[in-house]
Amino acid sequence: MTIENMPLGKAINAGLRKALADNDKVLLMGEDIGKLGGVFRITEGLQADFGTHRVFDTPLAESGIVGTAIGLAMRGYRPVCEIQFDGFIYPAFDQITSQLAKMTFRHEGALPMPVVIRVPYGGHIGAVEHHQESNEAYFAHTAGLRLVSPSNANDAYWMIQEAIASDDPVLFFEPKSRYWPKGDVNLAGNPTPLHSARVARPGTDVTLIGHGAMVTVLLQAAEIAEGEGTSVEVIDLRSLSPVDYPTILESVRKTGRVVVAQEASQNVSLGSEIAATITERAFYSLEAPVIRVSGFDTPFPPAKLETIFLPDADRVLDAVDRVLSY
Repeated sequence: MTIENMPLGKAINAGLRKALADNDKVLLMGEDIGKLGGVFRITEGLQADFGTHRVFDTPLAESGIVGTAIGLAMRGYRPVCEIQFDGFIYPAFDQITSQLAKMTFRHEGALPMPVVIRVPYGGHIGAVEHHQESNEAYFAHTAGLRLVSPSNANDAYWMIQEAIASDDPVLFFEPKSRYWPKGDVNLAGNPTPLHSARVARPGTDVTLIGHGAMVTVLLQAAEIAEGEGTSVEVIDLRSLSPVDYPTILESVRKTGRVVVAQEASQNVSLGSEIAATITERAFYSLEAPVIRVSGFDTPFPPAKLETIFLPDADRVLDAVDRVLSY
């Protein structure tokens, strides 16, 4: 059977299992990922099947995890690091931006850096600060890194394998609030390349653009808008660096109206960059300014306030009304 229904978290597990089976140079490393299977159980069962020499626990030292992965990559391995929560990546920031992102360029392209860093990110889980952040913009700004983020189980299964197969470092941002919802996974093949965006829902009046868990919110908003007579197209970015602008611009030139949504704060963000690029490349196709919907420019609040901080369907629909008012 080529179609299997599974949660997004299980799909990542299945993709990791396939990568481990296909290439004995693939290693998994991180805090409590072995016997425990990680705090979200994404690597559950993999150490038992592939051994402690290929799936192993590390000390609680993110800088050491990434630094070790760089050394392993230099010796021909394909390490996959798990950062336990989004906000825990900062101790590894220097290794990622000063070393990992620069090594191939420093060696004039002769040294591949096939390192994958898995980052559970985003809100909607009722946690505290450092556990619900959307910090992708820091890394999208860094040349030499690839960033991707699946929004559904099928993409999760295939994108993690494509990331591991890449000779460039890839930050694999996993929307942790989507770990549990199920979706169909086509085990026979994936028609969408790693760095291509996807039209998640076709429409003609307004284009909504987002990634990760935000795609679910955009699809909810599009469903409500349809009931009010507005046809909304939803674009799932999938790749955050590089961004698939041809797919975005094709939609923009069709609808003429755009809303870009994200959980991250707005200032100097990925959404702001996309809005600016759309304005630069498709100015004469726009019937209205590009509207941004985002988290607020504050630290992530306590869980009690997360529903106010994170954009929901109502805030997206308000932006749709604004962009249609021009």
